[in-house]
Amino acid sequence: MDKPNPDAEGPGGPRPRPETPEQAQHAAGGQAARRGEDRLTAQLDQILPHPVVLEQQQKRAADLQLRIADRITAFAGSMRFVYLHVALFTIWMLFIESKPWPTLTLIVSLEAIFLSTFVMIGQNRQADFQQAKADHDFNEQELELKTNTQLTREIDRLTLELHSRLLDKPAR
Repeated sequence: MDKPNPDAEGPGGPRPRPETPEQAQHAAGGQAARRGEDRLTAQLDQILPHPVVLEQQQKRAADLQLRIADRITAFAGSMRFVYLHVALFTIWMLFIESKPWPTLTLIVSLEAIFLSTFVMIGQNRQADFQQAKADHDFNEQELELKTNTQLTREIDRLTLELHSRLLDKPAR
């Protein structure tokens, strides 16, 4: 009875050992490719932001009004804002005024006007960002298309030149 070969390839069994130097080199190449994939994954985790994102961040950081609008919008869109309003309105209605509705309605209406303005500022900013990003991406794609077209033409020219040299030359 033959003993099972521990090096035989099978389900759950070890991979066969390379028999030739070429097979050993191929196996080492596979390991190198896996290491390369690991490096690529690590590099993808460290990708820099889109250039338009960086430009928008610099623009917003340089303008005081935009920074204030960003902070107000960030706060108004948070749960802290909701909790603060619930607490303030509850305290006001229970302890400050016995009939708070006219004043409370006025304050809430004014607050809604200002907050809707900040929402519109945020929407305008987002639209500007999307347009700048689309313009940048279009320009980059056009440049890449032009480069690829030039490379394809050069490869075609070189291929034709090689064919003419190899096929037109008489055999020795």
